[in-house]
Amino acid sequence: MSYVEDILNDVKEKNQDQPEFIQAVNEILNSISVIFDEHKEFEENGVLERLVEPERVIMFRVPWVDDSGKINVNRGFRVQFNSAVGPYKGGLRFHPSVNISIMKFLAFEQIFKNSLTGMSIGGAKGGSDFNPKGRSDGEVMRFCQSFMNELFRHIGPDTDIPAGDMGVGGREVGYLFGQYKKLADVHVAVLTGAGLEYGGSLVRKEATGYGLIYILEEALKSREDTIKGKDIVVSGSGNVAIYAAQKAQKYGGNVLAMCDSEGYIYDKNGIDLSIVKEIKEVKRGRIKEYLDYSGKKSSAEYIQGEKIWNVPCEIALPCATQNELDVNSAKILAKNKTKYVAEGANMPSTNEAVDVFLKNKMIYLPGKAANAGGVATSAFEMAQRSSRIAWTFKEVDEKLKRIMINIYKNIDAVSKYYGYENNYVVGANITGFLKVANAMISQGIV
Repeated sequence: MSYVEDILNDVKEKNQDQPEFIQAVNEILNSISVIFDEHKEFEENGVLERLVEPERVIMFRVPWVDDSGKINVNRGFRVQFNSAVGPYKGGLRFHPSVNISIMKFLAFEQIFKNSLTGMSIGGAKGGSDFNPKGRSDGEVMRFCQSFMNELFRHIGPDTDIPAGDMGVGGREVGYLFGQYKKLADVHVAVLTGAGLEYGGSLVRKEATGYGLIYILEEALKSREDTIKGKDIVVSGSGNVAIYAAQKAQKYGGNVLAMCDSEGYIYDKNGIDLSIVKEIKEVKRGRIKEYLDYSGKKSSAEYIQGEKIWNVPCEIALPCATQNELDVNSAKILAKNKTKYVAEGANMPSTNEAVDVFLKNKMIYLPGKAANAGGVATSAFEMAQRSSRIAWTFKEVDEKLKRIMINIYKNIDAVSKYYGYENNYVVGANITGFLKVANAMISQGIV
């Protein structure tokens, strides 16, 4: 039995109730197995044994009082997975689905994503099973303050720098930072995604979506192709989906469909993003409200309870949540001759779906590479706040674009070097792993 197989079996045995975490470890370890004959030092130094175990897992209760005076208790998590290349960095997610398996999977993925940016940041993730949807500002504030009452002990500008993720936007980051500042009595870059008024960065809101299109366009460019004129389907309707769609439209793409958890909108004339922004960013409503806007009933339709991937497209951008695109949806994309799949979310495609992409020779850009723009821009925010200097939108955007282009070039070169041309799962995982593994060896057994 090989070194990788030994570690995978051990992970499965120890984490039997954590399917998402096992899925992430399986995907990464299987794709990097090719390097261990060339690099005996990794097994000799027990790199994988240490890599698959978090350095620290923090779990705590979060009591808070709702507007009716009722006491509620949620669970809080922070998984500080690996700090070999820099302080822990990764988002906070507030969603009912949050559990230890999802937190560990997200934190494990974050190690490699952060490594791919070329910046000195390690991997972490955290959050709570609290659902901010439908809650008043007062309820969200009280929850965030209670959450930070425990989390502040474990974070810091050179220790662990959380950010927003699903369910944690500017409002939540503001409340979290305010409580941290009160408790720690310092104003430092300990949470990214901050408001511009207190040290935030331009482009941060757009970064993950823009970065997704920058790396996709580079992949097309290397094949003498372009986004212009192509039909595109984008799952989700949050920040990542909205700004990926916006940049895709700017590049001349036809964004035909977007969705939320209840259904999807198909607009044959192309999605009107001003309407989606009004619904999602201002009203915090549902995507079906798109039909309520003047003139849209003639060109658009709302389909409830069906997969958005039924809509034929040349480019598919899954930007919603983990495992949203399963093997059956992948087969539909293949049947419809989709050419490119680029992930704006974290592990939105199941391992079986990825197998379909690769078998059908689609160009597939995995999330750890394709959605790295968000964390890269978070690191830009840290740099600006530390230096007390604010960069212009153009400066940040240009830096973001360069990083995403470099990520593509690096994973493309590595995939070719190991004989897996066009397999960017292998390219991204090996590229991210090598930096972390070498840093771990350099620092000894810690």
